[in-house]
Amino acid sequence: MSKPRSLTRRVSSWPVDPTVFVGAAGLVLAFVIFGAVAPDALATASTDALAWVLRNFGWFFVLAAAAFLILAIYLSASKYGRLRLGRDDERPEFSTVSWVAMMFSAGMGIGLMFFGVAEPIAHYGAPPLGLAEAKTPDAAALSMQYTYFHWAFTPWAMYGMVGLAIGYTHMRKGRPELISAVFYPILGDRVYGPIGKAIDIVAIWATLFGSATSLGYGVAQINSGLNVLWDVSISEALQVAIIALLTVAFVVSAITGVAKGIQFLSNVNMVIAGLIALFVLVFGPVVFISSHLIEGIGNYLFQLIPMSFRTGVSGGSEWLSGWTILYWAWWLSWTPFVGTFLARISRGRTIREYFIGVLLVPSGVSVVWFAIFGGAAIDIQQSGAANLIDAASEVALYDLLDTYPIASITSALVIFLVALFFVSGADAASVVMGTMSSGGSIAPKRAVVAIWGTLMGAAAAVLLLSGGLEGLQQATIILGLPFSAIMLLAVLCMIKELRTEPVPEPAPVTPRLAPTVTTGPALPGEAGGGS
Repeated sequence: MSKPRSLTRRVSSWPVDPTVFVGAAGLVLAFVIFGAVAPDALATASTDALAWVLRNFGWFFVLAAAAFLILAIYLSASKYGRLRLGRDDERPEFSTVSWVAMMFSAGMGIGLMFFGVAEPIAHYGAPPLGLAEAKTPDAAALSMQYTYFHWAFTPWAMYGMVGLAIGYTHMRKGRPELISAVFYPILGDRVYGPIGKAIDIVAIWATLFGSATSLGYGVAQINSGLNVLWDVSISEALQVAIIALLTVAFVVSAITGVAKGIQFLSNVNMVIAGLIALFVLVFGPVVFISSHLIEGIGNYLFQLIPMSFRTGVSGGSEWLSGWTILYWAWWLSWTPFVGTFLARISRGRTIREYFIGVLLVPSGVSVVWFAIFGGAAIDIQQSGAANLIDAASEVALYDLLDTYPIASITSALVIFLVALFFVSGADAASVVMGTMSSGGSIAPKRAVVAIWGTLMGAAAAVLLLSGGLEGLQQATIILGLPFSAIMLLAVLCMIKELRTEPVPEPAPVTPRLAPTVTTGPALPGEAGGGS
């Protein structure tokens, strides 16, 4: 197989890859115009397409998600875990704290704020797959078990595997930081032709619409918070205005670069989120939360395998479609964005260190987050202090905080935090799409980043106008189907190439010698065997 061509000359002479940029941006722009002109037609088409995808390929999402987790565990435990992303003598570019903050903020920030109360309390009121009676201790345990399932190891395995494929291809093989470049082992130089460009266009589409879904959740929660605090009306017009305002903010942030804008915002996000979680823990039912945390982790780990392979063929397909399959499609649509971003910030780390960070740290934080907010919500529901089950998802967190002191302050902080997560997540997505449309350049032109940021905000607005949060979810699942197949194939290509990599031997362990015992000078007749 021939050696991959260098893209240095191409990237320096063109600010973008014309085919990828024009193709992807043109398709997105056409979608935005169609949605703005005929929102009802878009909603009908999305509904029909979604029904077809779920009816025929729901099982594939389940299988793909399980495969990512199995492969992540295998690679982190294998000899390949000693390989480093970059030269063998490279060391991490970012501190561990900043590294964790950036990947966590970019990967799930808005989702945790939106679903922190909403998902556990929804499962408590309507237990998954009818496996428990609603509003019972069994329902509470099941709600935490499935919430952990949706937010812990499996999604981060998806992110981590795609990030590893991109990082390995770019940092150890010297190819561009593109999804298409991962396919070199089977496509050869054709990754630089129409096939590779088509892969990158699909990756940009998945990134843009997966991110737009999160932005839609965030905007709905911000609008609801303004309504709770200051009786601001909930309207599509206001939500579009919020999207426009925050789009300007994250475009400004994105053009400052990863080391400045994204790193700073991610660290701020983590501090504020930690303070809100600590507040709920201190004023909430600490023992109740701790008990659900421990029991939920045990149930989750014990049931991980059967949950991972449940397709609904024997019942419960509607619930799986509305929760598990929706999540898997959402996470899969985010893999090009979060994967590329993880690769960008993980240079110098070994594969084992990378997976320990990517799998364990964000999963652990997510589990604790849901234990605090979900446990507090279930306790409030049981006590009768508030009816969170019947609250809209975007309002549930504010209703919970309203039962604690200084509700106006904490609710205002939530609004601010969701806005920051909106900015930092969209910020990173804009930079990544700029990279993917610029031949893999790690420093895409500011104008390119700004264009992608603007198109992403416009897509989020159109999806909200055409179908609200349901429209966002439909687009996520539909686009997640083709991209899940592409991502699985990309990971298999990476593993194929990884098997030819010379793996450094583990550092030798120096044996500890037994201490020498000093017994003093030998007595006459003892030394040398004399008589």
